[in-house]
Amino acid sequence: MDLHRMWADAHQLYAVPRSAYAPEADHALSEQRAAWWSRLSEEAPNGHLLKSNVLFDMLRTAEKVHLLHVTHAFEHITHDGVIRPSGGCLVGSIYCAPLIPETGGLRMHNLASYILTKEAPATLVRAGTANPAPTPLVLEVTMPPHAYRELAGLDYLRLGSIHLHNYHVLNSLLSRAEQHQLQETVVGRIKNSAVFLALAASIARRGHSGESDFSRILDAAIRNLPILGYIYFEALAEYLMLHSRSPQTCQLAERGELNNWLYKELLFGTFPGTPGRFNLSRFRPCLDDLDGLLTSLDPTLDARHARTFLIERISYLTAARLFSPGQAPDDWHRTHWDFKGVSQQFGPLLGHLIHREIRTFRRYPDFYHYFDESKALQAWNYWNHMDIVIPFNGTIPKGEVGINPAYTDVEYRVWRAEADSHGRVHPVEEVGLKIAPRLIDTKHTLMRGATPARAGSGL
Repeated sequence: MDLHRMWADAHQLYAVPRSAYAPEADHALSEQRAAWWSRLSEEAPNGHLLKSNVLFDMLRTAEKVHLLHVTHAFEHITHDGVIRPSGGCLVGSIYCAPLIPETGGLRMHNLASYILTKEAPATLVRAGTANPAPTPLVLEVTMPPHAYRELAGLDYLRLGSIHLHNYHVLNSLLSRAEQHQLQETVVGRIKNSAVFLALAASIARRGHSGESDFSRILDAAIRNLPILGYIYFEALAEYLMLHSRSPQTCQLAERGELNNWLYKELLFGTFPGTPGRFNLSRFRPCLDDLDGLLTSLDPTLDARHARTFLIERISYLTAARLFSPGQAPDDWHRTHWDFKGVSQQFGPLLGHLIHREIRTFRRYPDFYHYFDESKALQAWNYWNHMDIVIPFNGTIPKGEVGINPAYTDVEYRVWRAEADSHGRVHPVEEVGLKIAPRLIDTKHTLMRGATPARAGSGL
């Protein structure tokens, strides 16, 4: 498959009817994809927000887009005059959240509010920063007339094939011994997770969802396949935002916003060390313990319904995002457990594993940026081809957006801002900052292990 097509398939087209395109070559999964879209958008209480929300309104029609960017390194940024993207933020974007212009100022989307008032300060406290008050920046982006308005969101769960492609291109940066070690490790991880993969495939294609051991099998598989922690998290976040009927959720839904506080509070409450170390590979709360978790979080949620949903949703996402297109590995006992054989059946899964495993290598700090930069350059090239100025997280339109730093045909202004007690921010000082398409090390960004002494961008 050519690289352009891989990047096209990594995007979720929200403006295109699900019957009009089919990223999954597997016929059974294509039918499941359409069924899932109906189930999420039409049957879930807040499903209408998948089609119409304040983020989509902004991306479709706004001439000037207002975004909040939070930084811990304002003095360093202003000294250098540059905001740089992180390879961990929408591949290589300036991570932001929406601001909605109102009479009294710029109202923060609830995701922006959570990041500025809770998540970022907790991260800085954890890092031992003397002043745990982050700086909010308002970015005003003037959308060019030819900007793409048809809502193509990047789904990072679909990047596995791209990770694998880039490994094949850049693997000579590793020694032969490192290549052998890496390939043996990732193949072994998949082979030792065959029970879960077979179970997920069965549930996804044939609806066998009555497995009482699913939680135990999933927990064991996440230890071998870290990407499953991300799939679990996205499925649970999806469920919480779409099925909550709490007063806060209903109020936000009337404003066209999915309630991000639900999964944020669950994540940080269950894993209090998460701020500053956003590693979802360890995300594996027991499905059988959802009663206690959900009751304390939101009494309107049905834990039994949630458990059934998650078993089916995790299974579908595993089969749709981690198996090679068109591959239905039913004859598990016939699998060739070598790198070539696993690439044929589980190419995307293999790519995700390589993407994470290579970070554990002793020499990784010497060459990691070549992998991240290669991926970012590919994304920027695709976005520029499509005239995508504001990419967004397409797993679900929760409000996570970025600024394409390589798009030159766009005007923007930046202000240091201050927040009031009514959920708004107010620009107070315009600053002359340039957005540069050069990646910063993720360990120097605010939400991924901040090091305040180093210059860098925010989230």
